[in-house]
Amino acid sequence: MESNAPDDDRSRNLNDFDEPNLDETQESRLLGGRKEKNVDLGRKICATILAAAFVVGVITLIIQIDSRNQTDSSHDNNNGLIASINRKAIPRIQHQPDNYTQALRKALMFFNAQRSGPLPKHNNVSWRGNSGMKDGFIGTNLVGGFYDGGDAIKFNFPQSFAMTMLSWSVIEYSAKYKAAGELNHVKEIIKWGSDYLLKTFDSSADTIDRIYAQVGTGDTSDGSDTPNDHYCWMRPEDMDYPRPVYECHSCSDLAAEMAAALASASIVFKDNKKYSKKLVHGAETLYKFARDRRGRYSAGGAEASIFYNSTSYWDEFLWGATWLYYATGNTSYLERATSRVLAKHAGAFSGGPSYGVLSWDNKLAGSQVLLTRLRLFLSPGYPYEDMLSTFHNQTNYIMCAYLPVFSDFKRTKGGLIQLNRGAPQPLQFVVNAAFLATLYADYLDASGIPGFYCGRNFYSAKVLHDFAKTQIDYILGKNPRKMSYMVGFGQNYPKHVHHRGASIPKNKIKYSCDGGWEWKITKKPNPNTIVGAMVGGPDKYDGFRDVRTNYNYTEPTLAGNAGLVAALVALSGNKGKAATTIDIETMFTKVHLSSQMVPGPGPWKP
Repeated sequence: MESNAPDDDRSRNLNDFDEPNLDETQESRLLGGRKEKNVDLGRKICATILAAAFVVGVITLIIQIDSRNQTDSSHDNNNGLIASINRKAIPRIQHQPDNYTQALRKALMFFNAQRSGPLPKHNNVSWRGNSGMKDGFIGTNLVGGFYDGGDAIKFNFPQSFAMTMLSWSVIEYSAKYKAAGELNHVKEIIKWGSDYLLKTFDSSADTIDRIYAQVGTGDTSDGSDTPNDHYCWMRPEDMDYPRPVYECHSCSDLAAEMAAALASASIVFKDNKKYSKKLVHGAETLYKFARDRRGRYSAGGAEASIFYNSTSYWDEFLWGATWLYYATGNTSYLERATSRVLAKHAGAFSGGPSYGVLSWDNKLAGSQVLLTRLRLFLSPGYPYEDMLSTFHNQTNYIMCAYLPVFSDFKRTKGGLIQLNRGAPQPLQFVVNAAFLATLYADYLDASGIPGFYCGRNFYSAKVLHDFAKTQIDYILGKNPRKMSYMVGFGQNYPKHVHHRGASIPKNKIKYSCDGGWEWKITKKPNPNTIVGAMVGGPDKYDGFRDVRTNYNYTEPTLAGNAGLVAALVALSGNKGKAATTIDIETMFTKVHLSSQMVPGPGPWKP
């Protein structure tokens, strides 16, 4: 995220938050297998018994064919997506992918465009090349990872959150990724990020005393013209200015978020036992560091406070412990995740303007949904039931707050929920809410619970799907401006994205630090299309300026796009009875609850 460069006074530290609206979206239809055949015997029909027998035979054959086809159609419509993957290879009509699946495929391309380091041959972004090949310092190799947004800075904090969100979506919806042909792609993206995070601390050690938190710098608040990642407008491949490395020795929030990223990735790669074990070890080392060396990574005047200021580390403690419990099955992490004291410090009982808003800075809502999952499907009971039931109630409250019938969050006239209370760059918060709402609705469906209460009013799980659809549909173009805020989707999308690599032509000319500014200020569209990038988004009046110099409108980020991918895969696929919902089991691969535990909640009763 840009900040403080000329025309770029900005911070990613947005502390305000806003709400949703319901539009109808046509649900995907499974085409039946019915075939109609007309047999015209003409006016001249032989009256012979042989001809009559022939006619009867033809009609009988048609009825049998039609019956078979209807049986196939019924079979298709009553099996989920997972079952459909393993069906017999029989000829069938190829269906056009729904909008969410098409958008998902494009959204994942954004991460290819953000890669740093030596690019794989199949990266499939023609205007990108190897970059940041000297990142780190003597004896420390920090090559790789992802650039954050329109700049070339690598921030561990939002990058870790992005990887956690992608891993969570894969754990829940791997069958949908597979059906879209993107499972290997998204796993490769997660591994690219995980491999880099493992480089930023001593991942082989049991105890560490530092984390390399950031590569590159962007502070220009003092008016300095010293070349850095924000003052200069250069392609990442052409960077020739110093890229300092920032390390932290007291950064609980960063370490716990990194632990969540590696722990969740270990579940994604559970079949690669050696790599999964390495990820778990790194996660546990990081979480121990987080507990032993208390402090915010952005405190004390750290440059990160300008761009990604962390307001607390308690929510990361809760988030990291929850993911480590799922990754290891170690109940000590569950004990910590269900600690009332920790929940209180994380803001679980205090409300506030950002309550229920999942973001790179606040993971409380995500943790509450994750722990509600445990209660719904496994019901561990005593001694965890007290806080799990509390988190379950709080999750219901959050879902109620998303609904347009309540006033917790305002909406634009076009229907976009204002989760950040009208502040710039709203879409990154909207997509996270859409993911949580769809996921929770799928949890309810899978557990046989028809809905949830908001006070005395009962709502079906479907209203959460409807909320998510209207928000994602708004982003994809169903808004007052008829503008798709995801680049490359539809015909009308931002053409002046605030992104150095996309805005400078790949013409074998190396533009200097300030020489590249001509490409920032030009009114011409970007020469390179950064497919799948979700920009910051419209203002609270549904207004949008497709201007490269205004990052609030036109800059994409890793964290925002990870939430978009998660929401898209959750909504993708068929939405009838045959729709695949979630993978219940994979999250619980390592979880082995004691048979002595007191049962949790009984069956749902209206």
